[in-house]
Amino acid sequence: MSTFEWIIVLLLGAVGLSALARRIKVPYPTFLAIGGALIAFVPSSPSWTLEPDLALALFVAPVLLDAAFDTSLRDLRNNWVPVSTLVVAAVGLTTAGVAFVAHRLMPDMPWAAAIALGAIVAPPDAAAAVAILSQVKLPHRMVKVLEGESLLNDATALLIYRIAVGAVATEHLTWSQVAPTMALALVGSVVAGLAAGRIIPLFMERVKEAPSAIILQFATTFLVWIAAEHLGLSGILTIVVYGITVARTAPARIPARLRVPSYAVWETMVFVLNVLAFMLIGMQMRPIWTRLDAEVRWEYCVAAAWILLTVVLVRLFWVTFYRTTLRALVAQGIYHPKDPKQVASVKGGLIISWCGMRGLVTLAAAFALPENFPYRDFIVFIAFAVVLGSLVIQGLTLRPLILAFRLQDDDPVGTEVARGRAVAYRAALDVIESDPSEEAEILRLEYRAILMQTENDPNGGIANGELPADPLRRRAIEAARKSIFDLRATEVIGDDAFHRLEEELDRAELSAGG
Repeated sequence: MSTFEWIIVLLLGAVGLSALARRIKVPYPTFLAIGGALIAFVPSSPSWTLEPDLALALFVAPVLLDAAFDTSLRDLRNNWVPVSTLVVAAVGLTTAGVAFVAHRLMPDMPWAAAIALGAIVAPPDAAAAVAILSQVKLPHRMVKVLEGESLLNDATALLIYRIAVGAVATEHLTWSQVAPTMALALVGSVVAGLAAGRIIPLFMERVKEAPSAIILQFATTFLVWIAAEHLGLSGILTIVVYGITVARTAPARIPARLRVPSYAVWETMVFVLNVLAFMLIGMQMRPIWTRLDAEVRWEYCVAAAWILLTVVLVRLFWVTFYRTTLRALVAQGIYHPKDPKQVASVKGGLIISWCGMRGLVTLAAAFALPENFPYRDFIVFIAFAVVLGSLVIQGLTLRPLILAFRLQDDDPVGTEVARGRAVAYRAALDVIESDPSEEAEILRLEYRAILMQTENDPNGGIANGELPADPLRRRAIEAARKSIFDLRATEVIGDDAFHRLEEELDRAELSAGG
């Protein structure tokens, strides 16, 4: 089969696997990991290669920007204590624990290479956790802690990773060399991200065509990452700050006709990048596996099991230690949280501990190692094994565990939506109140109905964002759509007229939540 045919087969297979994952309610990266592992053993499967330097930029930059764009600064500030401890302490302890175990298993492995391995498998993956959390009703604060951790822990892990890789290249690295690098990377990345987030949208808002605007969004994302790396900054942290900054102004700058297709394209590209990462790393596994004799294979598999166990236990230890310490400080009156729910329950702590599935960043970081890096085959093998093991073991058991614990969500977002809806539609009504036209009267009737439901019900009176006239509007649009299909079929109207009417009805259907 040609490369093009293989791409089609892999994408169709990934779509099928993701559909199966949705049907049995498990994260789709679990099945992508299994598919990637199977690729390694499929006869005559392709052996595509990618420049290691491109891996992080290609796979991580757009995925991270997509996550950063949806991040709430308010929620990050409100949960900065648990998020920062997971981002710094949990990642640091995992890196140290894995490096220690790897060095014990492979005594000849340089400490810098062992630390690089620890940093590669340290950060949990956002996509896998979000895929599960979207299916169940966890407490809002717990979800925000996990999302904040998934966004920022990559920066910590890849900063350690870059220093460790640099230490291997220079064969010696002192703290006096590392400290300035870390300070520059942290401070400089924040400044660069803020500057890019302020300047780039000024140029992008001039582009009014959806295809050009979406291409520019991806191009500028890669440019920000590449520029940060060339300046010796952290590409991860720069992209995170850039994404959060852009998200504060983009809704006011980008019209709905550009925003709707761009969101759809970004969601699709994140999925495609996950597919490519899992498949490419699976292809790297086959030559590694064939080069090993039976005894070394067994040794690698045992090492992978030990390191996977280390990754799981270190996270469980840290979350338990943090929760116990915080409860003790509260009990002794040393720490006074604004919200008592900041101290997780035993069940909540276990859920957070079990949301430690590894994914795209781990694969990309392993792939990005230089070809001559010591123990590269071992590190790539372990990284893929940890990703596969965590996604299968934790990914398949997380939802049943959450359901068994019966944790409840008090839905603060729903309450805020109701409050915001009342303010928004009252403002809309005020603007058209003095307009005497018939169209304005129709809108006034609809907006008043929305306000009446909102004010009479503390939950906003609207389920799942369904406005009062939406069901009726969709029925009317469906009838209108059927009529223009009939008109085209009988050749009363041609295709040009049909597509113009179809576009009008599409806009109306989108406005009706269809």
